[in-house]
Amino acid sequence: MSTKKTFTLKSNNLGGQATDDQIFDGSSCSGKNISPHLYWENAPEGTKSFALTIYDKDAPSGSGWWHWLVFNLDKDITELKEGAGSTKPELFPKNAIQSMTDFGKTGYGGPCPPEGDGIHSYEITVYALDIEKLDLDENANPASVGFTINAHTIQKASLVFYHQR
Repeated sequence: MSTKKTFTLKSNNLGGQATDDQIFDGSSCSGKNISPHLYWENAPEGTKSFALTIYDKDAPSGSGWWHWLVFNLDKDITELKEGAGSTKPELFPKNAIQSMTDFGKTGYGGPCPPEGDGIHSYEITVYALDIEKLDLDENANPASVGFTINAHTIQKASLVFYHQR
């Protein structure tokens, strides 16, 4: 019996629950705000670039909360090292873009749900895109980035982790 390899997102340091390393530092949270290590494999044929997002659908905003938006990752890039989006920006791939999050700034912003708001799920998604570069910059808002990513997605793969305060 043959097993078809599928587009998959993995991490060497992220489990089912956020740790102090990933949790936001600010807005009454005091984590280290270190973006997790992420890697993907078995990208679909025709992939010309990748994008990656972290989204909290449980945020009490009425529209969720965008924690990280990355795009224009070259098709040969298959990994983001721990800290690439936050504490060690020199690890972030050249020519890729981190755009505006719902924290009002670029780069990774870790979990920081309101106290007593229950368990929040954080979905990390990598997108295989049919275009080399999105015509957006670091000032693009999350809705524009999401719309443009979705318009060019061939396949996507996700991981989910959880946090509550």
